[in-house]
This record gives sequence, structure tokens and C-alpha cells, in this order.
Amino acid sequence: MNLLDANDIAGTYPASWYAATAQALPPFAALDRDARVDVCVIGAGFTGLSAALHLAQAGRDVILIDAQRVGFGASGRNGGQLGSGQRVEQPYLEKMVGRDDAHKLWTLGEDAKNLVKGLIEQHNIDCYLRPGVAWSASTKSDVDELHEYADHMHQHYDYAIEKMDGAAFETICPSPDYKGGLLDMGAAHLHPLRLALGLAQATTAAGVRIFENTRALRIEHGTRPIVHTQNGKITADHVVIAGNGYLGGLDKRVAARVMPINNFIAATEPLGDDAARVLARDVAVADSRFVVNYFRLSHDGRLLFGGGESYGYRFPTDIAAKVRQPMSQIFPHLKDVKIDYAWGGTLAITMKRLPYLSRLAPNVLSASGYSGHGVGTATHAGQLMAHAITGQSDGFDTMARIPNTPFPGGASMRTPLLSLAMTWYAMRDRLGL
Repeated sequence: MNLLDANDIAGTYPASWYAATAQALPPFAALDRDARVDVCVIGAGFTGLSAALHLAQAGRDVILIDAQRVGFGASGRNGGQLGSGQRVEQPYLEKMVGRDDAHKLWTLGEDAKNLVKGLIEQHNIDCYLRPGVAWSASTKSDVDELHEYADHMHQHYDYAIEKMDGAAFETICPSPDYKGGLLDMGAAHLHPLRLALGLAQATTAAGVRIFENTRALRIEHGTRPIVHTQNGKITADHVVIAGNGYLGGLDKRVAARVMPINNFIAATEPLGDDAARVLARDVAVADSRFVVNYFRLSHDGRLLFGGGESYGYRFPTDIAAKVRQPMSQIFPHLKDVKIDYAWGGTLAITMKRLPYLSRLAPNVLSASGYSGHGVGTATHAGQLMAHAITGQSDGFDTMARIPNTPFPGGASMRTPLLSLAMTWYAMRDRLGL
């Protein structure tokens, strides 16, 4: 079973609130002949779109292919949070890679955030970009840990994050579940599918040829690698692999380190005046649970709530019910609210929850495994790969130095082993441990 086909209708965006509130681009044709280019980019999400755009701006002839539609995968379905830094906290990074590289990774993370904001402004992309992401904590010990993190960031990185006790946090998010948290006004939130479609328009304007419904079947490595598709092959000087959770078996080394998982989001009916009982400010929220809940209000007053994960191929038959369970824990007064949209998506994680960037061959680069931090990191990874191809590889090399070990158990056992571990952590969340 291939995740490109497991849960979606071919060539069609999922029935999400995002798809309902974005103007889809006219379909791009499928590749139907052989082609020769400077660079072939596989995957038209944030990573591939950014790589193709920056390569075209550097004067390269680029073809971008996608097995489905532009922004079809996680890029067009995610929670829309543009977070600061990397996916894991800086003290953890300092222990993993040393303080010097941890500072470089923080700077790269801030570059990623600024890149997205800059692309939105430069290309006039209407994707409801708004400042502010809050981190919420459900236990006193989690509040203390978050506040210690804010102190660390202020002292060692000169980055200001507002510490909030229970009363202060309630002025933002009046949920009985939360005991305090942080507010990062340098982070932001946005409509991800609108961003992806806006980037696609900028990419085609820069001269990139996009082919949808064009699946990469295999890559033939060599002096000039060849990407084989169902109706033609593309010979290129360089190949960029940007498939993320939909990579399948295209490259075994990446597949061993990057694992697809499913996540789910629901959009309620418009809440009207009750929206203030969810969020009193237009910020996004992510909580401190290991299986993270994340949410924000839409521009039309709906609660967009993400919660629940699964590790099998198939989405649950009732996604709304799956999301309603954690949503009702955070907001008990919404336990019977009408849900107008509910959808699933496939993202990709790594063992250390940090992206896996790799030069698989001198002329084949890959980036994936953003682990829920992909709005900025994926967009930036595309730019870093473009820079590496055009001779500026410092940023790419720093990211590629992050130690990324394969998942235990190989392809056949990694899913049940991870599912068992996640069940344990979910139980710890429920018990407040």
C-alpha cells in the first residue's frame, strides 16, 4: 500500500477547511515525454516549491513533479504554525551537537521563519499571516520547564519569550486544562494551502515547469541522474528529493530514517461570540503533551484543532470523533459543537525529531522529516538545497551534520515499535506524569 493512494482520491485535494477557502490553481499537465533539465525536483510541497523557486531565480532550468497536486500533502493540510528555531528545544540541541552548532541551528531556524515571512511579502501571498504562538502547559512541572526554557533563550540567545502564569495564560486561552505557558510573538500562524499555492504561482512565474499527476518511480544514479516516471524520464544534472511522508521506497537510506505518520485536524462551525472562550487573542497554541494538541482560530471564527496521531496507513473512518476527544478535554464546553470539516494528513518524523538533510550522491540531495515543524523548516530546506547546488553549501552542511539514526526494527517493525512507544507516552499525558 502506498500512502499516495491510501487515503485520498487521485488528483483531488482533501475535503478540508483549507481546500474550501483557497482558490485552487488550474491543474498542471502530467509529464508525457522525456525531458532534459538542469534540476529535477520531486515533490511540490513547501520543500520542493522553495527549491525550484530559488533554483530558477539562480538561472537554472527546473522541472518540478508531483504524484498528486501542488500542496497536496502535509504542506496543504498542516496546523499552519510557523515556529521559532528548530523542532526541539535549544538545551537539548546543545547536548546533542554542541553549543556552537546549536547556535548555528537556532540562527538557521530564525532564517527559516524570516524566509517564509519574506516570501509572503515579496510575492503578495494572501495566506492570513498573523503573529504569535503560545506554548501551554497542563501541569505545574511543565510550566516550570517552559519558564526555564524562556530564561535560557533570553540569557544565551537574546531571544525574548513572554512567561505566563495560570492567570496570565487564561487571558489568552481560558481553558481549564492549562496552568500557564509562554507566548512567542516572533512566531506566527497562517493558511498553509494558500501559502503553497502562492509559492507555486511564484515558481511558475520564475520559469519552472510543473507537472502534476507525475509519480517518480525510481532514480537511476550516475553522472547525470535519471528520474523515471510512468510516462517519461527526466535526465538532470541534479535531483532534489522532497517527498517527505510520501517518499515511499524511492530511496532506502532516507526511508530508514524518515517515517510517515498520520495526524488529524477538525474545523468547527463558526463560533461567533463563543470564540472568545477559546482564544481571546489571535494567536496559535501548542501544548506540552508528548502527543501534541495544537489549535487556533480561523479568519471566519472557527476553531481549527489538531489532535491525535496514528501509525498505520489508513485514516480512521471517523476523523471528527478522533479529534473531538482531545478537543473536548481542552475545551469541555465544546464537546457537542458541530464539526464542519475533519481531515487527515501524512507528515514525516525522525528519531530525534529533527529534519534529515542528506547528499545521497554528489548530485542528489534530499530533505524531509520535519516532525511537525515544517512550515518554516521545509521552506528553508528547499532554499538550502538550492544554495548547495549553486555552490553555497554552508547552511545545508550544518543541517546535514545533525545526527539522524535509523528507526529500530527496519521497515517492517518500525511502525509497531513506534506505535507501542507512543501509546505509552499518550498514557503518561492522560495521567499527568
